[in-house]
Amino acid sequence: MKYFVGIDIGSTAIKVALVDDNEELIGHRISASGSMFYKYAKQSLNELLTELKIDEKDVVYTVATGYGRKLFKEADENISEITANAMGAVAAAKGECKIKTIINIGGQDSKAISLDDEGTVVNFAMNDRCAAGTGKFLDVVAMNLELEVSELGDYHFKSEGAPLAINSTCAVFAESEIIGLLGNDNSVEDIVAGVHYSIAKRIIKLVKRVGIKDSIYFDEGPALNEGLVYAIENELSKEIFIPEFPQITTAYGAAILANESYRYEK
Repeated sequence: MKYFVGIDIGSTAIKVALVDDNEELIGHRISASGSMFYKYAKQSLNELLTELKIDEKDVVYTVATGYGRKLFKEADENISEITANAMGAVAAAKGECKIKTIINIGGQDSKAISLDDEGTVVNFAMNDRCAAGTGKFLDVVAMNLELEVSELGDYHFKSEGAPLAINSTCAVFAESEIIGLLGNDNSVEDIVAGVHYSIAKRIIKLVKRVGIKDSIYFDEGPALNEGLVYAIENELSKEIFIPEFPQITTAYGAAILANESYRYEK
C-alpha cells in the first residue's frame, strides 16, 4: 500500500495528514509548533506513522505547506497554504455541498478564499497585520478571563445580556478594553459574546473583499468554537459548513496534492 503525506507547518501548530491511494484520510496528528520547525514536523510525522503502524518507506510522496514549509527539506514538494486549504476544503465537503467561500482563522492570521465552480482559487484576502481577528487573540482572551479556550463557546451561550462591544481593532488595545469591562463588573459571559461578535465583524469585512458565495466553509481551530460560529453565521445571515476535523483541512489538501503529484510523475 502506498501512502501520501501532507504537512501544514504553522506558526502555532503542526498538522500532519496521511491519505491512501484513494485519497481517503487514514490518520492525522496535531501538535504544538516551535522555533525548530523541522524537528517538530518530523517528530509529529514519525509519531503518526508509529501510531498507524505504517513503515516510513511506504510513504511515497510528501507535500509541505504553511509558514515553515520550506524548512521541511524532506518534502517532495511545497505549496502555498491557500492552494492546500482550497483542495482540502473541497474534498472534506464532497458529497455535502459545493464550497465557494472559505473562512480560515489561524493562529497568527485570518484568510478568506473564493473558489469557482471547479474548486479553483479565484481570489483571496488575508489579515496578518493584527492579531485581533485570529486564534491567538482567543488564547489571550481566555487567559485574561481565566478560562480554557475550549470553554469560550459554552460561555457565549450563557450570556443573558447584549454582547458587549469590543471596538478596538488592535489586539493590544482590545485586551485592555476587555480588562476594563471586567473592572466595570460586566459578566464574563457577555464579554465572551462580545469578543466573538468583534471577531465575526472583522471576518465579514475580509470575506466581503473576495465576495460572499454559498456554500461557506470554516476551518482551523476556532471553527470548533460554537459561539464564534454562531456569531459569524448571525453576521452573515448564512449557515456555515464545519468539517469533522477543521484543524487539518490544509494538511489534508496537501496530502491529496501529494497523491496527485505522484500519479502525474508516474
